[in-house]
Formats: sequence, C-alpha cells, structure tokens
Amino acid sequence: MSAAVDAGVRVPKLCATDSLEAFGSCRLCLVEIDGRPGTPASCTTPVAPGMKVTTQNKQLADIRRGVMELYISDHPLDCLTCPANGHCELQDMAGVVGLREVRYGYEGANHLIAEKDTSNPYFTFDASKCIVCSRCVRACDEQQGTLALTIQNRGFDSTVSASQNVSFMDSECVSCGACVQACPTATLSENTLIEKGQAEHSITTTCAYCGVGCSFRAEMQGEEVVRMVPNMDGHANHGHSCVKGRFAIGYATHSDRIVKPMIRAKITDPWREVSWEEAISYAASELQRIQAKYGRDSIGGITSSRCTNEETYLVQKLVRAGFGNNNVDTCARVCHSPTGYGLKNTLGESAGTQNFDSVMKADVIFVIGANPTDGHPVFASQMKRRLRQGAKLIVADPRRIDLVRTPHIEAEQHLKLRPGTNVALINSLAHVIVTEGLVKEDFVRARCEMPSFEKWRSFVAQERNSPEAMQAVTGVPAADVRAAARLYATGGNGAIYYGLGVTEHSQGSTMVMGIANLAMATGNIGREGVGVNPLRGQNNVQGSCDMGSFPHEFPGYRHVSDDSVRAMFEDAWGMKLQGEPGLRIPNMFEAALDGDFKGLYIEGEDIAQSDPNTQHVTAALTSMECIIVQDLFLNESAKFAHVFLPGSSFLEKDGTFTNAERRISRVRKVMKPKSGYADWEITQLLSNAVGYPMNYAHPSEIMDEIARLTPTFTGVSFARIDELGSIQWPCNAEHPEGTPTMHIGEFVRGKGKFLVTEYVPTAEKVNARFPLILTTGRILSQYNVGAQTRRTENNQWHDEDRLEIHPQDAEDRGIAEGDWVGIESRAGDTVLRARVTERVQPGVVYTTFHFPESGANVITTDNSDWATNCPEYKVTAVQAIRVSQPSDWQRRFREFSETQESLMKSADVLFVAK
Repeated sequence: MSAAVDAGVRVPKLCATDSLEAFGSCRLCLVEIDGRPGTPASCTTPVAPGMKVTTQNKQLADIRRGVMELYISDHPLDCLTCPANGHCELQDMAGVVGLREVRYGYEGANHLIAEKDTSNPYFTFDASKCIVCSRCVRACDEQQGTLALTIQNRGFDSTVSASQNVSFMDSECVSCGACVQACPTATLSENTLIEKGQAEHSITTTCAYCGVGCSFRAEMQGEEVVRMVPNMDGHANHGHSCVKGRFAIGYATHSDRIVKPMIRAKITDPWREVSWEEAISYAASELQRIQAKYGRDSIGGITSSRCTNEETYLVQKLVRAGFGNNNVDTCARVCHSPTGYGLKNTLGESAGTQNFDSVMKADVIFVIGANPTDGHPVFASQMKRRLRQGAKLIVADPRRIDLVRTPHIEAEQHLKLRPGTNVALINSLAHVIVTEGLVKEDFVRARCEMPSFEKWRSFVAQERNSPEAMQAVTGVPAADVRAAARLYATGGNGAIYYGLGVTEHSQGSTMVMGIANLAMATGNIGREGVGVNPLRGQNNVQGSCDMGSFPHEFPGYRHVSDDSVRAMFEDAWGMKLQGEPGLRIPNMFEAALDGDFKGLYIEGEDIAQSDPNTQHVTAALTSMECIIVQDLFLNESAKFAHVFLPGSSFLEKDGTFTNAERRISRVRKVMKPKSGYADWEITQLLSNAVGYPMNYAHPSEIMDEIARLTPTFTGVSFARIDELGSIQWPCNAEHPEGTPTMHIGEFVRGKGKFLVTEYVPTAEKVNARFPLILTTGRILSQYNVGAQTRRTENNQWHDEDRLEIHPQDAEDRGIAEGDWVGIESRAGDTVLRARVTERVQPGVVYTTFHFPESGANVITTDNSDWATNCPEYKVTAVQAIRVSQPSDWQRRFREFSETQESLMKSADVLFVAK
C-alpha cells in the first residue's frame, strides 16, 4: 500500500492509517499479484523485487463492493444527520468502490439498536456505527500505550470494549483522544462536533499546558473552537495528545473569565470596572508614587511560564528599563531554577540535551523524580513505546508511579528512596560506577576537565558514599543500587529524565550536578539516545528562563554584571541598566514584610497558591500598596490585588512557546482577545504609561529583537519557524535549522566539569511531633494550580486534592478510605480526604496541589535550594490525624474568598460564554 501511494496510486482502505501498524482486517485494500493466488491485503503484503501488482480490475471492484455492501448492511443510513457527515471514511469508501445499492435488508440480526456510551464528558461511543476495524484499539495500544480497549468476542458478536466491558468513564481509558482520532466513522465522536457540527477552517497552534509543547489544529466555526485536533506534523507530539490539550480548553470561554479592567484602593474595597485607559493610568501612577516614596527598588515584576516568549521578554524589559531595577523573577524559580544552575555549571548550558524523539534510541531509561504519565503524558506514550520495544527502565521515586508497572512494561529497578535523599542516592550510584571500573575513560579524557574529574572520582569512591553505607539514609537496598548503576553504565545508550522530584529540594542544584556527573562519567551525552533531560512542568518554563526572567540574568543566561553584555542591552533599549542582581521572589516577600518592597506587577502567575508557606506569602502580599495582576480569572493572588488587567488565553494571541526540548513553536491567534488586548499589548501600554516607550506592532517584531540580542536565537524568526515547523535552539549561523542534540563533539563550556556533590541532609526533620514526610506532585487530569483545568469537565476525574497514606500509617491513626485527615507541619495545617494506598511507602504521605482550598502549600515550608531558592516542596515533616471539620486556615480562606468574590461581582465584569 505504501509503495502504491509513493507511485501515485490510491488503494481503497478502512483499517489502515499512516500512524498505525498494518492490520489487514477491513479487506477493502485487496490486490492481485502476478504469480500469487488469491487477493492479499495490500497493507500487510511486503514489497518484493519484480513484483507486479494490479490494484484495479473488475474482479477487485466486485469484491470491494461486496465487502462494502456487508458493512453498510449493518450500519445506520443516517448520513445527513451524522456528526461525521462529510468527514466519514466509510462514506468516502462507499463512493470510491461505486456502491449504489445494498441487497441485504435489516430484517436479520444487526447492531443498529446498540446503546450509546455517553459516560465520557468529551466524546460519545455509538456502537451502532462501529465497523470493528480495530483502529481505536490499535491507537490505544500503539500510540497511547494504555491498552484500555479491546475487541471482545468473535465473529458477529465482536464489539469494541473499554477495559472489561465497562463504560469508557469507568475504564482504564485516559481520554487522550487517540481512539477518537483513529475512528473512520462516527462511532467515536467529540461531543463538541456532535453539538456544533463540522468546522469551516483550522489554524495550527501550540498547546498551553505542559512542557511537551504539542502542536494542534484548532478547528473553527468563525471564532468558535469546534475541537482541537493533534497535528500529525507536530514535531513534539507527532499527532498524539492528552486529555488536557485535546479536550480541556473550555476555560478560555468560561463564565469566570474577567474581560474588563478593574481597580480599587484597598483589598477591602469593592472592585470598580474602569476603561483600559484609566486602569493603565492608575497602575502606572501608583508604581511611580511608590518609587518616589520608597525608592527605585521598591517595585518589581513576576513573569509566567504560561505566557509566550515575547510577553515574558517584554515584562523583564519593562522591569529593567522601565522600573530601573532588576527585580524580576519567574515561576521557574519554584520549579526548575536548579536545572539552570546545575547544568550551566557542569555542561555549560541551562537546558536539556536532547529532543523527545531521542528516547527511541535509548537502551536504558532512567526516570528520576518525575511522573511522565501524569505530568508529560504525550512524551510518556513515546517512552512507553520504546520500553515495549525492549529498552530497560530504572525508576527512582519515593512513590510507585504508573511507569513502574504498566501493560507490557515493568521497571528493572524501582529505587524507592526516602524523600530528601536524592544526592545520597546519586553518589551511591556514582560510587559503584567508579569503584567497579565502569567509567567511560576515553570519553572523560577527551571531553572533560581532568582535574575536576579526579577530584570527583576521589570523592565518590569514598566508602561513606557506597550503597551499603548510604542504605540506612536512602532506604534503598544496596543490591538494588548496584544493579541500577551497572545497568545504566553498561546497558548501551543511557538517558536520564528528571522532574520536580529532583529540583524541588534543599539540594536541588546539587542533584542536577550529580545527574550531569553521572552522564559524563558514563559517556552518555552528546549523541542520540542518551543525555540529561529535564521534563519542564509548564508550557513555557524553558522559554521564561531563556527570556531573562531571573533577576541576575539578561536573555540568553548572561549575567547582569557583565559590562559588555549590559552595554549591548543599554544601547538597544536606550536606558542605563543596573549591574547588580535584583530580588528573587522569596526576597521580594521578605522585603515586603520589612516595609521596603511595595509594588508588584504579576503577569499570568498565581504566587498565592503556587508558592510555599502560603500564610507567609499572603502576609507579604497584604503588606504591599499596589499589586497589579494580569490574568484570566480572579485567582488567589488577584484577591490581594489593587489593579486587575484581564489577560488573554493562548487562543487569543500570537507568539512562541519553548518546550522542554528547547523547541520553539508558534502560537497563533484563532480568535480576538476577549478583553480587547493580548498580554504583550497590555505590558506595552503599561510600559508607555510609566515613561518607557515601547512601540511594537506585532509579536514577530519582539522576536526579531530577541534574536538580535540573544546569540542562541540569532537565526530565529516567525518566518523561519513557519518554514521549518519549529526550531530547537541554539539556532544561529552554525546551526541554521536548530540543534536537536547538544554537546556533540564538545560541551558548550568547552570541557565538561565534574562537581563534588556532598550529601547534606535537609533541615526539615521528622520527630515525634511530625513523624511523617509529605511530598507533592501532579495528576493527569489537572494542571498546576488548576486555574484552567478546574474550569473544565476534567473535574469529573479529580475534583479535590487527596492525601495518599500507606495502610500501615492509616491503621496506626484509625484512618479509613475517605476520612477527613488533618495534616499539620511547622508552617501550618489543613484538612484533606484520605486515600489509603500502597503507592506510598510507610512514613511518607503524598498530595497534589491543584485546588486552592486544599491548602497544600499552607503546610509546605520556606526551606529552599541552597543555590537558587527553589522551594523544598518535596520534603515536609507532618503529622496526620483523623478529624471531622476543616482547619482554621480553611475557614479563614473560605470567608476571605467569599468576600473577595462578592467584591468582584459588584463590578459586573465577568465574561458570559456565548
């Protein structure tokens, strides 16, 4: 069949697609081959030299019409009212084979009265239209890797079944949409397609959820999105998707959207709806008043990883050139700032080394402190494909994540370490590699600084770093550590993927260095199938860092104290710039409580929910005189704001996102901004009002400026991205089409540098009062602080944060499944419902942080990474007891939130979805 397509010949088909393995079930693609009997299926017949194939003649036409006639004889003839009308492959093939009549009536047995399964909120399964082509089953197996669907029974009784003949909602289905996309009929149809009808045009854009950066076609009716369809040409996702990117976009037109600017003098005052002109003028005058009264450094800004590169660039430019200081920071501070610090110091660049496709050449996959199936599901599906092909898996995680054991996959080693002991574990792994002669000596000599290597080797070889010595610290059996180290060092291409379970620790930066050390020592860097790969949490975490959002760095990770770099930006921006780093987010809070920091511009970030020690954060916010929040909803931070500037969703703007593999992809506007302005335009208005002029006409002009001023972006432009589809930086004269794999031949810094990674136990200790360790993470259906996904049907899967607790710990405390549990730490207390599970080990409890009322960050402390101040979310000493009522904090939170919502409703500014 593929050879025929290459020759310009189309063979009729129903069960075959470009994205699935050949199956040969529909019998529509039959052909004749000279010298062979019968009519084999062209999709499953391999090409051979000298083969002569007939694809069209009377016999084949008769057979195909007969096959199609049988399909249609058991299929509803409701084409005019069918949601797939005009886009139905069965309909198309009936025309292709010339079917004009059906000789068989409906008098006999048929499936026409089969019941619909409407349990899933996003799609409907209409079994009466199913032709049992198995495309949905194969898509679930081959693309998604969940294996949630099957063909149940045989012959006439064959039906598609979710799990063991249960509803889609009750099955193992993860609602990725692969089955819906694969279906050639209307058997599986998006509910929006059923309700709204077919789209009239489509626009390609990039998902605004996790750091995978999936490409989608937004299929539209005018300015209304009918559905999001994963783009087959998407370089990060190759036509796959997850439940969030595919379906959870309802937040963009949710009735909670605020679309008019609001101001107020105090947070106890009602909001007042005002014009854009008045809102911008008021915000600018307040910032100027504060600086005049308290000094130049009394205000600052926070950028967001949910915003585009261009928007983030403008915010940091506004702070540096407009505010006159370097008090700018980003939410990456609280997630991946240790990645930047650790990789910059060892490898020379603050980013991952590979593209996602590289995993398909890995022989050993080492997942540390990451949960890809929940946090990065599309990449996880690709990883699972490679594991099913035979790659070996090592997982280091305190909790049993899904990857440890899924259909056809089981980790060789699950290193179930105690939270906070990452560095001890990485040193033990290194100890084995060094002392057992597993170092890739030729690679190290050629590519790394030998004095640093010798110092590191001497350190990790010490007996105190051995698996046996560290077993009491990490809780991981020494034999398992040795087996994992040997497998990674000798198993072929070894690739490390890590997440927030690495960075969100007091030794987050140390652990990143330890991972880089391990990769260099084993030669697992600088080619496909290996590398050090941070899985970025939000859609533009990498980009927000690239754009200079940290207080000590200009765009491109160049320090503000570098006179030549600063002079270049001064010349381009026409302003004298400060050479001293500004305040990090935690420093802003402390300065606010000290009375020195009084004004804050926050674009797209919710620090009141996402940052640790919530009560400390809200106390700092309360002490400020002017907080400007630019967002879609009245989030937790906005409840402390004095100016609300309604932002725009990713569907309402042009720009770029940079995903976890350094891939820069276009975000394209599919509808007009509901508030009248895209986010970059709002920042420009504010900058002009404070006296620093910006006059961009389009985000492409902002990217052109970024490219002029940032060496790794010199070859990047909207036109170039449109031409190539996407670009992985560095993109410059040396790499005009980007750089999929970094550090080939030599490291960015020249020679790789090994750094000693001494294990220092966290200051957060368990004791009799706080005997358990709380760690946190994410779940598939929800995203980050939940502002987007909580306003979608994804709540049907996860409508509250729960506390996972081991049966032994639950029994000791008289806690049963579903009980309310009070969790108290040194920072505060809250109440969550219990989930008793062996996913967590004894002594460890776990929760997510997607719902503000859960107060997950009320109990996390302000302990942080020694180098970057990244919070230690993953290690909090707590006690858990059975309770019957909410915590005092939750009662205060509810009262405050109800008050703020009533003050906002009086302004009558909500967007009413049409």
